Amino acid sequence: MDKQKIINLVVGPVATNCWIYAYGDNKAAVIDPGDEAQQIIGALRKSSLTPEYILLTHGHFDHICAVRQLVDAYDGKIKIAIHALDSEYLGPASRGIHQKSVESAMGIASLLDTLWKESPCADILLNEGSEIGPFTVLHVPGHSPGSCAFWDREAKILFSGDTLFAGTYGRTDLPGGNEKQLFKSLKRLSELDADIAVYPGHDSATTIGRERMQYL
Repeated sequence: MDKQKIINLVVGPVATNCWIYAYGDNKAAVIDPGDEAQQIIGALRKSSLTPEYILLTHGHFDHICAVRQLVDAYDGKIKIAIHALDSEYLGPASRGIHQKSVESAMGIASLLDTLWKESPCADILLNEGSEIGPFTVLHVPGHSPGSCAFWDREAKILFSGDTLFAGTYGRTDLPGGNEKQLFKSLKRLSELDADIAVYPGHDSATTIGRERMQYL
């Protein structure tokens, strides 16, 4: 196997990118498993990958709905990691905050009833500069208070969540969103090396170089 391997699965009702990132000896991180757990598990097994981590770029429902099933499928051996400021989106008390978020996004919370699976609490709370697997954590708030990006410095790969997309950026009108913080985060990302490949939470991949002129 190549040192890195990236598998993209588009899951759930709002077409969320779930990324499987393989590294080392068949280890993997599952980034933003938003729904369709069986598809994700099938992709891991097809590639003979053992997931070490579920890495969440932020806590919104469309990025976490398959967390419970993945943890159960791997007998609790896969560790859940999220930025400390978004940790309230996980665990038994989290439904209320998701309901507010879905109502803000869609005007009605009924979608949550069909998707909701109570997730475990996080095993690992991340902060700026945390190291996990092959990644350094960049705290990039604005879309949510604890939005973060996962940066593999050596491979020049960045998973940007809903902060930076190809040609655009994440919304700030959901609970906890902050436009001023988001533009500060975008400027920070734009100052990274131009050849860094960016894999966002929705839509197509891009590079820092393609996006940077909008935010410098």
